[in-house]
Amino acid sequence: MPPYRVPYTFALTCISRALEVRDLLFKPVPARLRAPAPGVTVSRESFPSGKNLIDAAFVRQATTPPQAAIVLCHGIGETVDRWFPVQQLLALNGVASLVFDYSGYGRSSGRVDWRQSEVDAISAFEHMQRLIHPLPVSILGFSLGSGIAAAVIDKVNAEHLILCAAFTSFHDGARAAGMPFFLFLLVPDIWRTLDSLPACPVPVLVVHGEKDGLFPVKMARDLAAACPGNANLIVVPKVYHNQPFRHPDLAYWGHVISWVVPEVAAQAASAAPQVPAIHLK
Repeated sequence: MPPYRVPYTFALTCISRALEVRDLLFKPVPARLRAPAPGVTVSRESFPSGKNLIDAAFVRQATTPPQAAIVLCHGIGETVDRWFPVQQLLALNGVASLVFDYSGYGRSSGRVDWRQSEVDAISAFEHMQRLIHPLPVSILGFSLGSGIAAAVIDKVNAEHLILCAAFTSFHDGARAAGMPFFLFLLVPDIWRTLDSLPACPVPVLVVHGEKDGLFPVKMARDLAAACPGNANLIVVPKVYHNQPFRHPDLAYWGHVISWVVPEVAAQAASAAPQVPAIHLK
């Protein structure tokens, strides 16, 4: 085992547990799946990933076939249940979604490990393909999950790659988060999204909050610029880093929906101007 995998596992386990406790105490988002809205169905899923068993939630419209499908890789301090409001919003707008917990998170077995997180994402994608066949599946990464989603994009048959509240690399993200220098020396050089995007085989959507205080908007601009002419950058006004999943609305997630739903995407492409974006200098 590379020496940095031990401190990585320890650090992420501590951070994720601390954030889970914070959310349980202050309850900024639901701690468990709520009853779905009329017309929405929720299925609790489990599937193997290596030696581990992964917990996930599959949400879709109850009676109408979905128009698009997304596998969502969540951030460092979240678990499946906290993404239900987003999943429900997506489902009500024709997008089925699967949100899963990485090994060592929530009800998923195993331990937190960056290589295993990538294996988990691939396993989740393959499980979603079985659930939703023959509909194409896109992969979305939020915050920490953006590094994971970008790292596996060449290993899955995805329709699109969507990066939300993303960092340019795990190193850059740790630095932007204000990690002390003596701890930064232990941060592994992984998930170098900026370097991997020029070879990305699918269209890329980068969505970022204008008020993101964790990862600056410049990271989003750099990510979009690194793509080989197949990316779109959306900077959503007045949105903070965790706001999109804590208080989901169409002002943010509507951009994702319009990117993956064929009918909406076609309408946006034929309109003038195209999908609205704020490009900051």
